[in-house]
Amino acid sequence: MDIIFYHPFFNADKWIAGLQQRLPQARVRVWSPGDDAPADYALVRQPPVAMLQNRRGLKGVFALGAGVDDILAQLRNHPDMLPAGVPLFRLEDTGMGRQMQEYAVYHVLGWFRRFNEYQQQKSEARWQHLRNHSRDAFSIGILGAGVLGRSVAESLKPWGFPLRCWSRTPKNLPGVTSFYGQEQLAEFLSGTQVLINLLPNTLQTVGILNRQLLSQLKPQAFLLNLARGPHLVEDDLLAAMAAGEIKAAALDVFVQEPLPQEHPFWAHPDIAITPHNAAVALPDDAMDYIASAIRQRESGEMPAGRVDLVRGY
Repeated sequence: MDIIFYHPFFNADKWIAGLQQRLPQARVRVWSPGDDAPADYALVRQPPVAMLQNRRGLKGVFALGAGVDDILAQLRNHPDMLPAGVPLFRLEDTGMGRQMQEYAVYHVLGWFRRFNEYQQQKSEARWQHLRNHSRDAFSIGILGAGVLGRSVAESLKPWGFPLRCWSRTPKNLPGVTSFYGQEQLAEFLSGTQVLINLLPNTLQTVGILNRQLLSQLKPQAFLLNLARGPHLVEDDLLAAMAAGEIKAAALDVFVQEPLPQEHPFWAHPDIAITPHNAAVALPDDAMDYIASAIRQRESGEMPAGRVDLVRGY
């Protein structure tokens, strides 16, 4: 069995050693330009078109991340990059769920207890008690009810906030009020105080976090974007905050990364920023999943995590 590997910054030696330990029968190599030798599987992140184009014999391609928007964007320009019938898989969790939970709980509790406002008062040497939010009214709405969205919802249950989610199709999550489809989006938004975005990045979801959507949230709402930068219309967020529709935001992803030094988000006192590291795939967890999935493919089964190329996730 031959496996080719390409990632712009992962430590390839660690991955090769880890995969060969899990799959002793495999020969794993780093792909380089001009390499058209046989390969049964490809592990990729932002792969060059030439790596996959016209490659025969592939049984599966594994994207080394939860999102596959980079590959799908290339496929729109090079439809033959992924050979017909070859399944594309993504990492659904591999350690990212726990990290997303930590990130979401940290910010939700911080906003609920108004810790960010007290920190601003500290910078002004101002001692002032702020009125607590009502727990029953501090509703959390999660856009996207996939593996990570469900994980975040589970982590927020113990805190007693009203929980709701919105997705393309109906979901049955215990303790979470489910909304689905375009016709129920407005109702979902109108009852949401904290909006957490965990949608996949598709042509349909680009720019979904715009002024029209943000204005439909409960007054003085909070925004947490953990998905992809292109979901957010950045100027619309600034306008919504200036109008008092959005009280604070925490952003881990941006349209341009790294975020340019002159970007107004840096100076905004009510916007928290992290450098696209809310959750990263843990190598050992990811290699465990990939090795298990390859064994399933070899035995004729279809592993979890297969991407629907039409839906985009």
